[in-house]
Amino acid sequence: MDLQITTLAERPELEPQLWTMPHSWPVFMKQDQASDLFYPIVSAQYAEFALVAVDRTDPGTVVARAFSVPFVLGGDELPDDGWDGVLWRAAEARRRGSSPDVVSALEITIRPDLQGKGLSAVMLDALRAQAARLGFSELIAPVRPNGKHLRPRTPMADYAALRREDGLPVDPWLRVHVRAGGVIDKIARRSMVVAGTLEEWRDWTGLPFHRTGDVEVPGALVPVHCDADHGFAVYVEPNVWVRHSLH
Repeated sequence: MDLQITTLAERPELEPQLWTMPHSWPVFMKQDQASDLFYPIVSAQYAEFALVAVDRTDPGTVVARAFSVPFVLGGDELPDDGWDGVLWRAAEARRRGSSPDVVSALEITIRPDLQGKGLSAVMLDALRAQAARLGFSELIAPVRPNGKHLRPRTPMADYAALRREDGLPVDPWLRVHVRAGGVIDKIARRSMVVAGTLEEWRDWTGLPFHRTGDVEVPGALVPVHCDADHGFAVYVEPNVWVRHSLH
């Protein structure tokens, strides 16, 4: 496929398709309230950090998107609160008028019928290049390993350490990052938190959520904790911090 990748700043007319483009994200993943700090203001505040890909043979149709966001890290240690923490820190930097010192990838989404064709690696390279163009020396990413949902009971640190015979990560998405020059730094132990009532979780997943304990939910990287007595369930997703030097 002959991709044309631009920023949303360059192609603002494509913004509606960013939200209507088919995707494979589980429903519950869209319930993280921290996301409201970013997605509603992408075009107004972060258009240079939003990448849009179209097929040159059909330049009016979005086939992939990639989002990143700048924030103030203020040191070398990456935060345990990962994806959520990035969004909170980005909002705080905007509120204070602070100058961001790092940029973090947030997501890369490929249209489902085009997955498995290497487009994720292309979009990751484009995110790296755009961060460098904007003057950053490093792109960091709280990576959501795309094979981890098949092993929800395995601790993330153990899963991230799994290697193939060639020394690359077993996980396909971590492998893409490492091949691109990324270095696994640490585990973001509470990268994303989704809390809801049992009724909400039933609606999001189609599962009963009627007993207290851990519930394995399709697409979730770790079990969701259900408290039937108090009527709520909480998902605390760990991610893997990866650092990409842009020098």
